[in-house]
Amino acid sequence: MPLAQRSGDSSEARYCGAEVGFSDDIQNALAFALGGQFDFIVAPLTDPEYRPSEGKAGPPPFAGSDLVLSPSQWSSHVVGKMSAWIDLDSPDAVARQDAELTLKQELSWATHLSLQACLLPTPRPLECGNYARCVNQMLQGLSNLQLWLRIPLVAPELQSVEGTAEEDVAFLKRDPVSGKPLNDSWEWWNMFRSLCEHHSQLSVALDITASLPSPGSLKRWTGEPLRAAIVHTSAFLTNKRGYPCLSKRHQNFITSLFSHNVQIIVSGESMHHVDGIDPTTASSESSANGSDDGLFPKHPLKPYLEYIAYLYRRMDPPTEQERFEIGYRDFLQAPLQPLMDNLEAQTYETFEKDSTKYTQYQKAVFAALMDRVPDDETTVVLMVVGAGRGPLVRASLQAAKQAGRRLRVYAVEKNPNAVVTLHSLIKLEGWEDLVTVVSCDMREWNAPEQADILVSELLGSFGDNELSPECLDGAQRFLKPDGISIPSSYTSYIGPITASKLYNDVKSYNDLAHFETAYVVKLHSVSRLAPPQEVFTFEHPKFTGGKVDNRRYKKLLFELPEDTGSALVHGFGGYFDAVLYKDVHLGIEPSTATPNMFSWFAIFFPLRRPVYVPAGSALELHFWRCVGPSKVWYEWAVTSPDVSPVHNANGRSYWVGL
Repeated sequence: MPLAQRSGDSSEARYCGAEVGFSDDIQNALAFALGGQFDFIVAPLTDPEYRPSEGKAGPPPFAGSDLVLSPSQWSSHVVGKMSAWIDLDSPDAVARQDAELTLKQELSWATHLSLQACLLPTPRPLECGNYARCVNQMLQGLSNLQLWLRIPLVAPELQSVEGTAEEDVAFLKRDPVSGKPLNDSWEWWNMFRSLCEHHSQLSVALDITASLPSPGSLKRWTGEPLRAAIVHTSAFLTNKRGYPCLSKRHQNFITSLFSHNVQIIVSGESMHHVDGIDPTTASSESSANGSDDGLFPKHPLKPYLEYIAYLYRRMDPPTEQERFEIGYRDFLQAPLQPLMDNLEAQTYETFEKDSTKYTQYQKAVFAALMDRVPDDETTVVLMVVGAGRGPLVRASLQAAKQAGRRLRVYAVEKNPNAVVTLHSLIKLEGWEDLVTVVSCDMREWNAPEQADILVSELLGSFGDNELSPECLDGAQRFLKPDGISIPSSYTSYIGPITASKLYNDVKSYNDLAHFETAYVVKLHSVSRLAPPQEVFTFEHPKFTGGKVDNRRYKKLLFELPEDTGSALVHGFGGYFDAVLYKDVHLGIEPSTATPNMFSWFAIFFPLRRPVYVPAGSALELHFWRCVGPSKVWYEWAVTSPDVSPVHNANGRSYWVGL
């Protein structure tokens, strides 16, 4: 049964499994686990004593016929565990051949059973060429079966010397050929998945024991295709009542995995013999930890399951904003082209629900009115350019009422469909004497008078990517020489990220154009490898006396934190921060993001080929904003530690039309 029922949560992380040993009676093994309230088992499919080279006649000794469980039971409640002895990179030719044949037989059997996933044994440290080749071959023929590669969170050699004088020696040990850290288990995974061409059906299952790596090293896994975390009973401590519990760091890590759709699997022998505890104590403790029967747990691993369920239930329920965003997480969307295309009613409605954004605009207009007009006798001319269906008009009039100032508003909008709604709103609210609707492109309109305040909502996820600079440069002729623009400035930010899912989604299109396109994405299962840095800043108004040049170029150097280790960069996350007026700002740059605002998600600039950044190395990025007669586009390239092609040369794949 699920760990808990949380409002708005339908993720697979609700289900917890148990790793079991080989049994030729898998039906009873599954029934025992389900009776202990586990949702599935990770079970060997073949007798661990089996070796094809021993020449025994007949089929492999599988764990029972396919008829012992129903197809839905095999599919929903069993993850196949490939034989742990399999070593396809063994120096022994017979062992390699046995391993390859057994792996193929087991995966074929798993496919026959319609299993959803299989757990592959851990590869040799940085020596997995033949293993990865065999798996890659089999991946080409799989339909829906997912393969989980078992990787220890901390290398066994590091675990064995933790806290001793040998720890530093083991940590610094390097592979003699590649020079890569031999005991950084992320390197094992990265080599294996690279050999398998980043296949979308190859994922990670992390082995979690009592040892945890540094926070930076842990963070790397957030952007990887992590499907399961195998928590060993040895990772658990004992609380004062004799029940299992986890350290604070383990608790925080496990809780973070829940929010990334990672399933927990409990593994190992029970190390907490709670049956000897006084029944009344056991009953109250079971209830506190999630047991609904108040009895001694019959399954030896049930106390661990109850503790995992306790961590899951303790999580805060998703907020309204999180429930809204769940469907957009790590989902690629093409950025809007507001100058070329007219927005649809549904798009307007989504943006208009963002009350936080309009609250910030109202604050900015209020502050500007108070600064600009000393009394309530003067009528302020305010122009809303790109008025849409009127939310900025409403925010401006509310600010004027709050400030006790008189306002005359021009609402300029090029979308004729939105203009219909604007007229209806003005009639409904009785604003006919206050608001004039102008159905025109702001760049072509000849205003009857100049404005004191120019308000616009033309920002994109990267600040300038929806052509706010070009639009406001054209509209600033409406503004008095001492007029105020809201926003007054905005800055784009960019930072390197590990984003395996996004990379595979782009790769699935199998063409160059999609790797040279920027996408709006609610970044979720990504690892931000370095703090975002400023890219381009635009200020308004900008009375230069001549034509404003909005072309830009920036070279950025990103230093990854020392404790991160090596990492793989799949692309860059882009953000913005805008100053609306003086100290009133709004934005999505992670360190200063406006809370509870959902009008903008980040923007993702992919790399055609992921860039491996060794531990201690810096990443150098070049970024251009290019402007032509009819379009604006970005180009980007990495020059260190590896060199990438310049992406999107001359806007051949992605551009924004003027």
